Amino acid sequence: MSFTREGALRIDFDRSTVGVPPGGRYQVILPGATVAPWLSGFGERVQEQAVSPSGRLDLGAPAPTATPSAAAAPTPEASAPGADTTDCSKVRCIALTFDDGPAVPETATLLEYLAEYEARATFFVVGQNAAAHPEALRAEAAAGHEIGNHSWNHPDLTQLTAAEVASQLQRTSAAIKAATGEEPTLFRPPYGAIDDAVRSATDLSPVLWDVDPEDWRYRDSARVAQTVIAQAGPNEVILLHDIHPTSVAAVPEILRTLSAQGYHFVTVSHLRATL
Repeated sequence: MSFTREGALRIDFDRSTVGVPPGGRYQVILPGATVAPWLSGFGERVQEQAVSPSGRLDLGAPAPTATPSAAAAPTPEASAPGADTTDCSKVRCIALTFDDGPAVPETATLLEYLAEYEARATFFVVGQNAAAHPEALRAEAAAGHEIGNHSWNHPDLTQLTAAEVASQLQRTSAAIKAATGEEPTLFRPPYGAIDDAVRSATDLSPVLWDVDPEDWRYRDSARVAQTVIAQAGPNEVILLHDIHPTSVAAVPEILRTLSAQGYHFVTVSHLRATL
C-alpha cells in the first residue's frame, strides 16, 4: 500500500492474491476522503508526507533513552569475520538473498542460522523497515552480510515518475547509511519490475534472481527448502523473504543440504566480482 501525491490510498495486489492468476496484478485506488476515517495517527503522517514531502519524516516513535530496558539487542556473532576469500571461479558458489526486511524477530533468527554455517547473504531491505529497525541492519553488516536497497515502501517502480523512483531509492539508501555508515550499491526492484526509465533514475545496480520458491505464497518451510534445493545451481541467486517465519525456518535445511553438495554461500557483489 502507498499514498499518491493527492493523498489517495493505492493498494497493489500480487498476481493470484485476488482474481484468477491470468489476470495478473490488480490495483485499487481509494480517494483520500474515503480512507481518512480509517487512518491512525501514523497513517495520517504518512499521507501528509506523500502530499507534502519534507526533509524530515516524523515516525512518531519516542526518543531512545539510556536505560537498561532500552539497550540494544545482542548482535549475533559474525558469520565469517574479515574479507571473504572464496574464489567463485574455482568452487561452487551461490547467493542467498532476502527481501522485504528487516523483521523482528525473524531477521535475528536468520542471522543465527547463517552464522552456524559461516554463510554470507544479501539483504534487500525496505526503507520503512530499515528506519524502524536500524539495529537489525547493524547486525547484518557486523555479521559480514551485504545490504541492498529494495525501495522505501515496495511500489511497482515502473508505475512511478523518475522523481518518485529516485525518492524511493534515495530515502532507503539514506536509512541504510544512517544505520550502518555505508551506502548500498545494489537494488532489487519490487516484484522484479524494471524498465529503462527505472534504470536511468538511479546509479544503483539492479539485481533480480534465478530461483524463486514463491515463499510468500507457500508458507510451508519444507516445500520452500525442497524447491530451492531442487532448482539451485552454481553461481545463481536465490530469492527468499526474511519477513516470513516459514521462510526463515526453511533456511537451515537449505544451508545443510547445499553445503553438503559443496556450495559456498556468498554475497551478490562477491559472486559478481569473482566470476
